[in-house]
Amino acid sequence: MTADLVPGTLARACAEVRAAGPDDAVAGVGARFVACPGDVAEAAAVLRAAADEGLTAVPRGAGTRLAWGCPPDRCDLVIDTRGLNQVLEHAAGDLVVRVQAGVGLSQLAGVLAAAGQRLALDPPAPASGNGQRDGTVGGVLACGVAGPLRLRYGTPRDLAIGITVVRADGTVARSGGKVVKNVAGYDLGKLFAGSYGTLGLIVEAAFRLHPLPGAISFVTLDAADAAAAAPRPHQEGGSGDTEAPDGTVIRIGFWAEALAGVLEAVDAAASDAGLDPVVGGSAAAGVIHVAVGEDAPADAVARLVGGLRAALGGPSAAPAAAAELAEFAGTGGPAPAASPSWASAVVLHAPAEVRAAVDLWGPVPALGLMRAVKDQFDPGHRMAPGRFAGGI
Repeated sequence: MTADLVPGTLARACAEVRAAGPDDAVAGVGARFVACPGDVAEAAAVLRAAADEGLTAVPRGAGTRLAWGCPPDRCDLVIDTRGLNQVLEHAAGDLVVRVQAGVGLSQLAGVLAAAGQRLALDPPAPASGNGQRDGTVGGVLACGVAGPLRLRYGTPRDLAIGITVVRADGTVARSGGKVVKNVAGYDLGKLFAGSYGTLGLIVEAAFRLHPLPGAISFVTLDAADAAAAAPRPHQEGGSGDTEAPDGTVIRIGFWAEALAGVLEAVDAAASDAGLDPVVGGSAAAGVIHVAVGEDAPADAVARLVGGLRAALGGPSAAPAAAAELAEFAGTGGPAPAASPSWASAVVLHAPAEVRAAVDLWGPVPALGLMRAVKDQFDPGHRMAPGRFAGGI
């Protein structure tokens, strides 16, 4: 493919547009074109041109987690946000920063550290296989990823206080602002966090900041079994995240007090599948990652995922964990029968053979509502179509 095949409307919309190459594929799906807008106006023009040409679009930052989620149904245009790389405003006295979506986390950390501040996000090392180790602000927000610091400070959706997005038709929309206690308008930041680019293109975000700690220390403890390990993260504050480049990574979210039951479920499912996964994560915050190498047979990984979901799918499947949940809720009785599950297992990243063998997202509550939101923001289903749960 040569550059003269780029549609004229797209070429006029953005100064930097090119034909895509093999490295621009998204989860194995090849792209046709790549656009790298330099500002919000150019990003809006790119999406207007894409709408005029009927092109699907997939946002991309550093590409560290581009292999997460389902492969898109179609990928005509990759929008590379790394040209949007400016720290727009740092109000150190207010502990607030406003940045463009393509700013790297390390770049931002350097700017904030000069004022003794930080954006309290520590996403785990990406399982991308592309050699990139530093994600962008927009990418981290779009994936909703966070590490052990989430126990104290929350996830990207908790720290974002303002956001600017470009909708599929090129309309620029803003929500929130630069004030921490901002209650005006819809909170688009929380809606777009974790949306995997399926609702629109994130171009700017404002975050609340926190002071840099005076010192950092780590504590390592050994435990004989799951029951002994369960109380430790609550006492000591958490553990590091574990991911397997080019392998399969499963994220388990759960009520933190059910950790022992979750670990027992992981052990049982892994034993049944004949696998020996690595387990790590933010246990005290109710998130762990289960990782297996890329050489693990796809059918064995499918059994592991299926076993996990069967064990985590309802309180009756794990009486010990249900009792912990009841105690945590202060009821003293069995977990409510109406509760659909006490934990979830989502496959974040996997080789192609595993993707073909499992449902990456698993059961998703309120899928009808999620599809209605997608229809509202992207009626033509041109933003990263099929990347999210339920084919959204």
